[in-house]
Amino acid sequence: MQIHLAPMEGVVNARMRALLTAVGGIDRCITEFVRVTDQLLPPKVFYRLCPELLCGGTTPSGVPVYLQLLGSEPGPLADNAGRAAELGAPGIDLNFGCPAKCVNRHRGGSILLDEPELIYRIVSTIRSTVPKQTPLSVKIRLGYRDRSRFLEVVSAVADAGAQLLTVHARTREDGYTPPAHWHEIAPARRQFSLPIVANGEIWQPTDADQCRVDSGCEDIMLGRGLLSRPDLALHIKTREAGNTYRERTWPEIYPLLYELFLDSLETCAPRHVGGPSKQWLGYLRRNYPEAQQLFEQIKRLRTPEDLQAALLQHQQAA
Repeated sequence: MQIHLAPMEGVVNARMRALLTAVGGIDRCITEFVRVTDQLLPPKVFYRLCPELLCGGTTPSGVPVYLQLLGSEPGPLADNAGRAAELGAPGIDLNFGCPAKCVNRHRGGSILLDEPELIYRIVSTIRSTVPKQTPLSVKIRLGYRDRSRFLEVVSAVADAGAQLLTVHARTREDGYTPPAHWHEIAPARRQFSLPIVANGEIWQPTDADQCRVDSGCEDIMLGRGLLSRPDLALHIKTREAGNTYRERTWPEIYPLLYELFLDSLETCAPRHVGGPSKQWLGYLRRNYPEAQQLFEQIKRLRTPEDLQAALLQHQQAA
């Protein structure tokens, strides 16, 4: 069983990948998308979104990080995929699932799910450009407005030569409204030999169990669930192995949050230092009452000094 960390734009960057993979249970990460239009991008763009390229293409824990591309032009996408491979990306991932309106307006992400022929051209062009030893994966949703072309899209991805497909089990129209329709993945799983990873609404180990039953997929991708419970992947893997797992308590999780804050002190402008910590607390408070309390304490704090004082005070109280 493989568990992948979802490429959540504006949330799962390199420092978050490092923190979450350090907990354990994650087998693969994917970067936030590199937006490709009509030109070959300079290496600095790839290094900014995937600094792991400077360290063998893995997180500090040794988990490989695939570089994700988003666009609609086969030629430029292939050129940039080739560059990513040259820079040492362990794999290339293509984003045909992003539901953001600003992305879709510019013919990127999930809007292409209505054009399986174009998806085929993109994937096949990249596959013929990138070295054979570089894996190529694709991420999609069940459809754009509806599911009517889902199997056509899967067929296009498989026929074009991708090695792996991840399916977020909702349409773009569904957004992130529960539930995720895991059972809708099952027909593709039965019809195609292409390995498929199921994604969407996996918040706890029992969700992972049901997702695998309904979808027929062995492997899963975690996003918001892992941000809410950083040990979720480890918990799922431990249960899968038939062992008992003790859930991490807040005093064991909090050091990760404080480490994120310290990183922000070094890498963010002073007015933005608190942003990443508050953002992560927004997810953590789903599972930890202490995170909700801390969020209420710091949500209006602005200066790095005030934020650090509050975080240290919370640490001492915990």
